[in-house]
Amino acid sequence: MSRAVIGGGCFWCVEAAYKNMRGIKSALPGYAGGHDQNPNYNSVCSGITGHAEVVEILFDEDVISYETILDVFFTVHDPTQLNRQGNDIGTQYRSVIYYLDDEQKNLAFNSKKKFQEYYLDEIVTEITELTNYHEAEKYHHDYFNLNPGNGYCQMVVAPKLAKVRAKLSHLY
Repeated sequence: MSRAVIGGGCFWCVEAAYKNMRGIKSALPGYAGGHDQNPNYNSVCSGITGHAEVVEILFDEDVISYETILDVFFTVHDPTQLNRQGNDIGTQYRSVIYYLDDEQKNLAFNSKKKFQEYYLDEIVTEITELTNYHEAEKYHHDYFNLNPGNGYCQMVVAPKLAKVRAKLSHLY
């Protein structure tokens, strides 16, 4: 299994996009890139920890490539919004690709360059080495599927998921 760690706003949205995708073993919400050694949802949402909400993806490279993981990433959120996605505002919602090795780093920069052609505004996605990753609390795991009636899930997560599945239906 290979591993990718990405952040594109609320981790519920990003996690939902990768769930049930062929080749994805798991997609788990977490926190990364901050200085706090024991982050939790409340401290990360306060903006004081420096962490971003992220999703750790374990995937089978024989079924899905890291490049495809990045294609989904650039489709599920707006990478031109600095430290926000819609009404979710703060550095914890930044667009970020955390690489684990030089190959992922190079692929991330290439993908960012490729997707820049589709946007009028500059892509502000950070590309940085993974540091200080922590899995999020269990109640965040599979949040969209477990809370379909939640207003945020209906108004924010569902439309993003529908967009990704429409554009990349061959992955599901």
